[in-house]
Amino acid sequence: MMRIEHLKKQYGDNLVLNDISLSLDDEVTCILGPSGAGKSTFLRCLNLLESPTGGDIKYNGQSILQPGYDIRKMREEVTMVFQHFNLFPLRNVVGNVMLALQSVKHMKKADAHDIAMEILKKVDMADKAEKMPDMLSGGQQQRVAIARALAMNPKMILFDLNRRRPWTRNSSARP
Repeated sequence: MMRIEHLKKQYGDNLVLNDISLSLDDEVTCILGPSGAGKSTFLRCLNLLESPTGGDIKYNGQSILQPGYDIRKMREEVTMVFQHFNLFPLRNVVGNVMLALQSVKHMKKADAHDIAMEILKKVDMADKAEKMPDMLSGGQQQRVAIARALAMNPKMILFDLNRRRPWTRNSSARP
């Protein structure tokens, strides 16, 4: 589905990603590393929220870095859940989930609302549909962000999650 070939990302003299190559297919892939290792930058490059400085990214056999590539079409199939969730503060929960359905998939409001409510039920947030994001806990905001990604019926979801506190089986400090 997605093939990364010799990916490089550099900010001035700071080389963040150097010669990363891997294939992402129909399995769950987890990228772990310490803070500042470039995990978020890597995911942002895969969705072209950052422009790589070298290498190539192919989605379904086509380079997404080629001029004229329809990144919008790819984003219909590859969604992202951000570290800070990026919910729209002036839209309620259902409005946040409906937005991409209406703006990217050009769905009618009623159809987008039905799908949004169905997905919100799956993440146990339907009862919060009319709440504004600032009225939700961090975990609830995260579930809304996941619902927004799932509503697009994606082939791939890029999760950029931040784990603030280390946790081990013997630790009492759970996240």
